Amino acid sequence: MRCSLFLLVLILSACSAPPEKEINSYVDIAGFFEAEAVRLDQANPEVKKTVARNDATETRTVRDVNWKTELSLFAESDINKPAWRDSYRVTKKDGNVTYVATDTTLKTREINITKDSLGKIREIKIKNQTNNMLYSSSEQLLYVPDSVYQINKQQHVVIVGENRYFVKGLFTP
Repeated sequence: MRCSLFLLVLILSACSAPPEKEINSYVDIAGFFEAEAVRLDQANPEVKKTVARNDATETRTVRDVNWKTELSLFAESDINKPAWRDSYRVTKKDGNVTYVATDTTLKTREINITKDSLGKIREIKIKNQTNNMLYSSSEQLLYVPDSVYQINKQQHVVIVGENRYFVKGLFTP
């Protein structure tokens, strides 16, 4: 009896289908920037970094950068959520792919990716926007591998007022 029961369990488990791997509908922004953070951690490039808040600006040359944190706004612009499967219009032309939100309540409004003739990413531009009764924010993000990353952010908080933030990192050769 035990042998029969074991055989039945074995047969039934063999008949079940393997779990399906989730397929991304759009570009895997989060995966790309996670991989970039690992790559840059290993390469440890020198970066001339400028940070500004409103009118105060500071520039330093740095080498020890926490790339996961530094690229987090880019990675957080991931549009591959199951609920958003049909929420972006995709346009492809001459090595460029553009994703534009069809729903104005989504934070990530546009992603533009430029690739070279071999399909390697040359540039990523992202536009994010958030609006509610207490807070509004817009972000323009630019990433050119091994060249520059840039974050322009404007935010308005009802009680606090207007703030502008700017971060630019230039990779030094």
